[in-house]
Amino acid sequence: MARKDIEQLAASAVWPAGAALSQQEFCAHVRSEGTRLYRDLPWRGIDDAYGVLVSEVMLQQTQVKRVLGRWEHFMGMFPTPDALAAAAPADVLAEWQGLGYNRRALALKRAAEECSQHHAGALPVGVDALQQLPGIGPATAAGVTAFARNQRAVYIETNVRTVFLHLLFPDEEAVPDKQLEPLVAACCPPAGQVRAWYYALLDVGAHLKSQVTNPSRRSAHYTRQSAFEGSRRQKRAELVRIVLACPGIALGQAAKRLDAEERAAGRDAVDPQLFASIVADLTREGFFREEAGKLFA
Repeated sequence: MARKDIEQLAASAVWPAGAALSQQEFCAHVRSEGTRLYRDLPWRGIDDAYGVLVSEVMLQQTQVKRVLGRWEHFMGMFPTPDALAAAAPADVLAEWQGLGYNRRALALKRAAEECSQHHAGALPVGVDALQQLPGIGPATAAGVTAFARNQRAVYIETNVRTVFLHLLFPDEEAVPDKQLEPLVAACCPPAGQVRAWYYALLDVGAHLKSQVTNPSRRSAHYTRQSAFEGSRRQKRAELVRIVLACPGIALGQAAKRLDAEERAAGRDAVDPQLFASIVADLTREGFFREEAGKLFA
């Protein structure tokens, strides 16, 4: 979203008539509470767009406490887009273990490859340009723009939604982002102040979720995360770990090891058709390659 588009969106904002706080009061409240609740996180206050991108991808559907330490180590292993682009997929996946949603690691690597090949090893500038990279959506592109560039962007994620829904739409259900976007744009400060503003929103939102029933559930975009244990996603993750630990493992042996893990957890062995389907998906998505009946990450 270009600067002109943000200004037009902000100009179209109509502050909710029933809101307990005016726009000025809302912004002042968020800034005050944000100062009180500020979290000093290692990926904050940096101008490295790639480092911010890594943090944004890691934090998707993953709690901050699980990312602490992991971001620093990942950046030590792959400090630049060129370094990540040149890394073996197996090394990237191994470094990602424990963060969940392994496909994010491969998407991040593909984005790095695009930067290395077409952008001189740097991330492109601007929300629209960033969204041209593999796996980069509007929120991630806006996060990189706001936090690394300190430029205006409409950044909406769960903690930001939480603050706006709790304070401005306390009695409404299924509030769409389209309704929030003009308000978020209108509250976004001038360039140079954007980073601090969104840090405040994130920290206030995180605090609110610990104090009240998660207001973001009243977003039209809220989806409850399905149970992990016993799911297809859990079996996928376990198979990735098996192949990373034993590169070149035969398909039959991989199936036996996955069955053993399932039985150890009190579940039935994996149906052969399900196993074949998972292998096919992981191969197509770039997690594995199969050679002569053996799996390599």
